[in-house]
Amino acid sequence: MRDFDRRGHDPDDEADSHHGQRSRRLETRRRQEPHGHAQPTFARGERAYAGNADIVLSPGDRPGGSLRDHASGERASGPRGRTTERVTRTTERREPSFTADAGFAAASRFAGESDIDVTMSIDDRGAEPGDDRRTEDSMMAASPRKKGGSGGGGGRGGRGSGSAGKGRKRRKRSFLGRLFGLFVVLGVWCVVGLAGVVAYHFAQLPPMSELTVPKRPPNVAIMAADGSLLANRGDTGGQTIAIHDLPPYLPMAFLAIEDRRFYSHFGVDPVGIARAAFRNVTSRGVAQGGSTLTQQLAKNMFLTQERTLSRKIQEAILALWLEQTYTKDQILELYLNRVYFGAGAYGVEAAALRYFGKHASEVSLAEAAMLAGLVQAPSRLAPSRNPQAARARAEVVLGAMVDGGFITEKAAKAAVLAPATAVKAKGAGSANYAADYVMDVLDDYVGKVDMDIVVETTIDNRLQAAGERALVEELDQKGAKYKASQGALVSLATDGAIRALIGGRNYSESQFNRATTAKRQPGSSFKAFVYLAALENGLTPDTVREDSPINIRGWQPANANRRYNGPITLTTALAYSINTVAVKLAVEMGPRAVVRTAQRLGITSSLQANPSIALGTSEVAPIELVAAFDAFANGGIGVIPYAVKTVKSADGKVLYKRTVVDLGRVIEPAQLGMMNGMLREAVTIGTAKGAQLPGWEVAGKTGTSQDYRDAWFIGFTGKGVTGVWIGNDDNSPTRRASGGNLPVDVWSRYMKVAVQGEKPVPLPGIRYQPSTPNYQSMGGEIAANQGVTAEDEVTLVPPGAVGGGDRVAAQPQPRQPPRQRGLLEQLFGG
Repeated sequence: MRDFDRRGHDPDDEADSHHGQRSRRLETRRRQEPHGHAQPTFARGERAYAGNADIVLSPGDRPGGSLRDHASGERASGPRGRTTERVTRTTERREPSFTADAGFAAASRFAGESDIDVTMSIDDRGAEPGDDRRTEDSMMAASPRKKGGSGGGGGRGGRGSGSAGKGRKRRKRSFLGRLFGLFVVLGVWCVVGLAGVVAYHFAQLPPMSELTVPKRPPNVAIMAADGSLLANRGDTGGQTIAIHDLPPYLPMAFLAIEDRRFYSHFGVDPVGIARAAFRNVTSRGVAQGGSTLTQQLAKNMFLTQERTLSRKIQEAILALWLEQTYTKDQILELYLNRVYFGAGAYGVEAAALRYFGKHASEVSLAEAAMLAGLVQAPSRLAPSRNPQAARARAEVVLGAMVDGGFITEKAAKAAVLAPATAVKAKGAGSANYAADYVMDVLDDYVGKVDMDIVVETTIDNRLQAAGERALVEELDQKGAKYKASQGALVSLATDGAIRALIGGRNYSESQFNRATTAKRQPGSSFKAFVYLAALENGLTPDTVREDSPINIRGWQPANANRRYNGPITLTTALAYSINTVAVKLAVEMGPRAVVRTAQRLGITSSLQANPSIALGTSEVAPIELVAAFDAFANGGIGVIPYAVKTVKSADGKVLYKRTVVDLGRVIEPAQLGMMNGMLREAVTIGTAKGAQLPGWEVAGKTGTSQDYRDAWFIGFTGKGVTGVWIGNDDNSPTRRASGGNLPVDVWSRYMKVAVQGEKPVPLPGIRYQPSTPNYQSMGGEIAANQGVTAEDEVTLVPPGAVGGGDRVAAQPQPRQPPRQRGLLEQLFGG
């Protein structure tokens, strides 16, 4: 610190003016000192070395002159010899004197480096024994003494120079200063470290100049034939909706519960983060999140759902970018169209349709509150799964809206008294199988979808639900009895339009579409193509063939009951699904002719051209088998099954419209009439008697594969065709589930709904008049079901000797029971 004289002047300011006077005094003292005791001279601020002590001279000390009394008249205490002695010891190690400026600089530097403040006047060091008073100038320039100080130059009454007390004060201030400095340094390093971390994560992101909001994945709205929504497909589950098309309380609900300060923060809300941290600490858990709507949007659009610090930092960076790029309303609109609500619904439009069966523009206040509450935990709070929790959360949202001033307390109470209720999806869960099929074929019509589109389909919601009920209820009631766990149903109109498509028992448990994807052996239902090939080669329904054992190079197909009936008409053989006659016809016509016939009618799967093809050993999908039978129902025109009628953009622009596409005539009217008469007998007297519908002409064919692994019934009227498959996904055998029992039961239950309100339509084709008056008798008591059973299981023996029969399952030849002779055999022998 700088010393001041009694007048308040700084001695340093007078240094130049007194320089000459000081020089004269010093020269006078040198002449007066004894030669043996020469005292060192010091310029201001010079160092004096005494032993190992480094003593700093105060810049205020004045060299030269005798000691004088203090302004108070006090004399310096202590023997004068002590001072002389100290100075004498000091002179033993004289060093070259410094210049005044260098000494002052060194002293100043030291004073800054040390807590010790020692001042010594030149007058103290160079005083004569008789000159024991300091001059007034030197006293005024000396450091002030503190009352009660110790050490130093002494003083009466225990007064010292005060330098020690002054040092303690400086030490105290220096400790607090260093502590403050430490905090400052730590704070600076924390800021630098945080900046480094942010810069590192910023570098991991794409350049901001290239960053763009990713285009919202397109939504495909799949509509039923009546215009109602069947399902939404795509990554969003709903169309984009503008914020001005929403009721005001819908976005308000999200702001109230998710980000009340949305319009005042800059993308990251420090106040919200602090509030969330406080609540989480006080509740000892995660009670509230600190992310803003902008941060949530950034996460949904650009980042993964992982919860890491790295992802959180990138989320904040992207949120700041969004705030700089878009307006608040634009950000809110993006958020409302992209946030996830569970059940595959992204955006408020998809969620409103999924849970309430209405558009987002039509939701009530209670429904808006429930939607806003879903965002916290979509699965746990889904109103379709947990309505109580969803309603409780909606009440929390309503309370937040009142607290935020968005709605009145009266409106909130009204919403609580009339809570939102989720609706069951139309068409039940099985509609998703139809929607999946639409998505599978949509690319064939419009290519890659890059916009929201609306697909109008042929699916009849009423029939879709009826088909699901029939399949599920029959399996629930009889599945355990028959050891059958799965099934499928496909119903087509006469032009191939799919009216109902059920791909399984429960879509939520299995999304595998058995109606369109599963390949199973059709069994005896494939015999329709064998008999059509025979008719096209000149045979007639009353043509007789022998029902007797057959051996084709080691392969010996048998009837289901191991019985044979001798001569029998083709009509009776088809009605009762006689295996031997079908195989003989396939051999007679040629397996390739049978394959060509089936393919002409619409079978697209690979077929093996061998004698076993007559028994349906080549696998097909249910939808293609049903489509092939549609030619019998519509007058002989081959069809391509379809579900899509039109495809439009969200603004109504037509992107695709179906035109008439078919396979042309595949069956001539004469053969068509014969086949329909024969297939009708299968329902009237044969294996499908349970499929009769009062007032309707019904025809069809049952099918059962080896070991009862697959059970089929394909039945039709003049209005369309419906097919049912029953079996197990693992291809394990059922317990004697055949085409005539469980599949016929499902078909009948469905068709009773399908024909309601419909006028009966006769089967097409030229009616065939049989030449045999009573062809039922040609099977030997067939009418009484004694000679031929109503089962049509395919029984095969090792097919190794049959060319191309490697796809037929092997089974040892069973022991044949004694054959019962038919009526004609009994009368005429043979």
